This record gives sequence, structure tokens and C-alpha cells, in this order.
Amino acid sequence: MGPAGESGLRGTRRGRRVPTPALTAAGWAVGLGVTTLILGTPYLLFGYHSPSMQLVLGTADACVALLVSYLVYGRFLRSRLVQDLLLAQGLFVLAAAGLGLMLLLHLFALPRSRTFDVWLPLTLRGAGALLVVLAALAGARTVAGRLRWGRVLPWVVTALVFVARWAARDGLPAALGPNPPASAERPMVTGHPVLLVVQGLSALCFLVASVAFTGRAVRRDDELLRWLGPACALGGFARLNYVLFPSLYSDWLYTGDLLRTGSYLVLLVGAAREIGRYWSAQARAAVLEDRRRLARELHDGLVQELAYIRAETHLLPPGTAGSGRILAACDRAADEARAAVDALGRNVDEPLGLVLHRAAQQVADRYGAALDVVVDESVVVDQEQRHALVRIAREAVSNAIRHGDARCVRLMLAREGQQRRLLVADDGRGFDAERASRSGGYGLTSMRERARSLPGSFEIRSAPGGGTTVGVTW
Repeated sequence: MGPAGESGLRGTRRGRRVPTPALTAAGWAVGLGVTTLILGTPYLLFGYHSPSMQLVLGTADACVALLVSYLVYGRFLRSRLVQDLLLAQGLFVLAAAGLGLMLLLHLFALPRSRTFDVWLPLTLRGAGALLVVLAALAGARTVAGRLRWGRVLPWVVTALVFVARWAARDGLPAALGPNPPASAERPMVTGHPVLLVVQGLSALCFLVASVAFTGRAVRRDDELLRWLGPACALGGFARLNYVLFPSLYSDWLYTGDLLRTGSYLVLLVGAAREIGRYWSAQARAAVLEDRRRLARELHDGLVQELAYIRAETHLLPPGTAGSGRILAACDRAADEARAAVDALGRNVDEPLGLVLHRAAQQVADRYGAALDVVVDESVVVDQEQRHALVRIAREAVSNAIRHGDARCVRLMLAREGQQRRLLVADDGRGFDAERASRSGGYGLTSMRERARSLPGSFEIRSAPGGGTTVGVTW
């Protein structure tokens, strides 16, 4: 999911945003804090009788899970990663466990017997948690070829679970007691042992997935994985809270329900940021393609015409008035055109040092001078700064060879404390730098203005017979 300069900007943004492990740690802290309050504070109520709010949160959670599942599946179609496929399937199954059950109860007027209406979503949520942890542990493996079953598998799993549970509905044991709790002041570990085990295993799956997704996000700088860490942490502690309270009583709202909703909200934030990054990448790709098209047009049109004019000028009789000036003008125009082609058509992910080296080498080769380059590849700038530095370097090298008759030019890019510095030094005949600065030559004025736009400072040191050094610090 940019140029060397954009890499620098991304580095700056990464420095400002919350580190990935800190996001996950925050999710763990919230879940652990809520759970600790439940276990250690007997004076607070952690459950409220609110059927409408329970319905609202359950519907919202299922809708978010379904939306993010669709988005992650679209991401899988681009990446072909097993991780994305399993995650999309797991989220779909989790959505079916919530929204699907409510639709079934409404459409078929099924009674709330605390058997089928509890065991069905519990089984689906367990399967969803298993798929999520498998996605977290899948790594960077990819799927080869077309994978039609990837689309239908979650539907098949959901249908099979429903059919199996429906067929055994009369023999299912009661998952919960017949009466809801009279008080929510302290935990009540109650319910069928299988129910408690499945909730505990689901909690373990989500907590393991939280750690695994965080590790993947740190290594891959993946925006969606960054938010899956804290989302899974909240989801894991939500399941742990479901063990501490009889939370499947549908008319009651518990801390586990709030943690679960928080988990889906964090997941929604991650999906939104992933979408934003995707469209930014699409915009950058469109700009890059347009730049390359312009570079091709310049190369095939303007540069070829300048080369033709230069070749024709060489055919003029020796001593023809103005031929030398025409050749010099062609060389300058061709140099400017090649600089534009280079800026527009090159890979925008190239390091600044490599770009400066190539630009200076082109000028040195054109005039037959030697070039010595020492660059620090860790120096990064944004796109506008890179363009200005390349133009300064080309102008300085060109001036050193054409006006100073330099045989060797040295280009250096380095860090000096918190600052960065570009130097172009030559062994030419030099000139009176103070006098040249007062005369306001266009080349010196252009370099100075470009340096100030970085923003930075421009310095030139030269003396007749002593060579010239051009320095830019920013």
C-alpha cells in the first residue's frame, strides 16, 4: 500500500500514530480491567434487564461482522492469502450466529426453549472463533488457482450446523436454568458444562488471535491487522465474561455484550482505515501511470526533436554564425527534458541517494567528467523535496563542468545530527562567489530558491583557482 519521499512521509506518520503493540495492549487492558471489576467489586451492577438494547447491540454486531467479512473477502481476491480467506469466513459465521438466529426466531416463531436457540448460536460462534484463530496463525500462505469453495464454505458450515442442531432439537439438554438471575451484583458461573467449555475455548481462540495478528501487523505494516489485535482481545474477554455471567439470557445486557460490541467497533475502525489506504493506493497508482505517460510523450517527442536539431546543427559549415550557441542551447534543453523524463518516469520508490547519483551521472557522462558519489541511503524526503534536490544537484554538476572546467565532481548526501546535507564539490577553476552572488545569475538564484523551498539553507564557497563547493542543508 509511494516514492522515496512518500516513504519518508509514511515513516513520519508511523512515528505519530499509536504503535501496533500499544493498540493491542489497550484492548487487553480494557478487557482485563472490566473482568477484574466484575470479580472484585460486589457493589456494582454488571447486568441490566434491557431486551431492546440487547436486540440493538446484537443486530449491530452482526451487521458489522457481515460488512467486514465482505470487505476482507474482497481483499482476499487481491491478495490470495489464506489468512484473508479464513478471516472472511470466520466473520461471516459469527454474523450468521447473531443475525441469522434472530431472523429464524422471527420468521418461524420458534420458542425460546433455552436449548436450540442457545446451542445453535453457541456452536456457530465457536466455529467462527476457530476460523479467526486459524486465520491469525495461517501466516503468508497463498491460495493457488480459483477457489470456488471459498465463497460457499461459510454458507455450508452454517447450514450444516443448523440442520444438525434442528434434527437433535428434542434431545438437546437445557443450556441454562429456567429463570434469569435475580441480581447482577456478582458473577454467577452457571449453565451446562459444554456451554462453559465452548465459551472458554472461544475466549482462548480470540486471545491467541490477538497476539498473532499483532505480530503479523508489526512485520507487515498492515493497517487492518493492526486493529484486529485489540478487536480480538476485546472479543476474547467478552467470551470470558460470558462464562462469569449467564449472558445468553436474551433479555439481559451484560458487560460481555458491551465488550463484544466494542470489539466489532474496533474492527469497523480497522476496516475503514483499510478502505482509506486502498483508495489512496489507487490514487497513487493513477498518478504514477499518468506521470509515466507524460514521460513517454516527452521522450518520444521533445527529446527526439532536440536530438534532430543538434544533429542538423553539426552539419552546418564550420564557422557558421550562431552554431555554437545553438548547440549549447540544444544541450541545455535536452538536459532539462531528460531531467523531466527522469522525474516523471522513474520508479517513485527509489531511494533519494540512488536518484541523485543517477541524475548527476547523466550530466557528468554527457560532458566527459568523472563523478565521485558518497550518499547515505537512509536519508528520505517527500516528493517535492526530492525534485528540488535533484534539480540543484544537476545544476551544480553542470555548472562545475561547463563553466568551471572541472575534471572531477564529488557529490555527497549525509546526515549531520538532526539535519541533512547535500554537497557538490569540484576541482575546477572556481570563481568569485561573492561577486557572482551580487550579479544574481539565474543558475545560482534558482538553486538558492529551491533550497529555501525545502525549507533549507543554501551555501556556495569558491575562489579563483580553488574549485567550488555548493551546499544545501535542511
